[in-house]
Amino acid sequence: MLALEQKILSEGKVYKGGVLKVGGFLNQQLDVPFLFEMGKEITRLYKDAGVTRVMTIESSGIAIALPAAYYLGVPACFVKKSASSNMSGEILSAPGHSFTHGNDYTAVLAKEYIKPGDRVLIVDDFLACGGAITPMISIVEQAGATVAGCVVAIEKVFQGGGDAIRARGYRVEALAAIESMSDDAIVFKH
Repeated sequence: MLALEQKILSEGKVYKGGVLKVGGFLNQQLDVPFLFEMGKEITRLYKDAGVTRVMTIESSGIAIALPAAYYLGVPACFVKKSASSNMSGEILSAPGHSFTHGNDYTAVLAKEYIKPGDRVLIVDDFLACGGAITPMISIVEQAGATVAGCVVAIEKVFQGGGDAIRARGYRVEALAAIESMSDDAIVFKH
């Protein structure tokens, strides 16, 4: 998505350790009309995949998942990074790791929000090492549902998470794929 690449170049900031800050439009402050354009692009990519549900993980993925679910005409659910007192019934869980925060967590979702036979589109803001998408795939499979595909706003290709997930047979799409980045350059993969 050329518009996303341009936005990353004009508004993004590269930090040490392979961190890309896009907080001005994607994470902390949201460019809502632009997020809906991203939702349209996600729908274009997956309109024929039989998606019945969109899944993301708290919290940054929610902003992208909602417009995707809106245009696909399906419900959206989000996986939490820890159980809370308002969760009841059977809980699905899987271990995860946040590259950005540098911590491990247990991804959880109440089983009532995903049904056997669902075709789930997993949506997230970033894909680096696969630490968020991998537990969501596990939760989908524990529920007896099928992963229809995975889509991220930004894939940091050089960190290998997308390749590892593709090697497992899952379809992974990135609206912007970064081949490499440094303090003075971001190179996109086309």
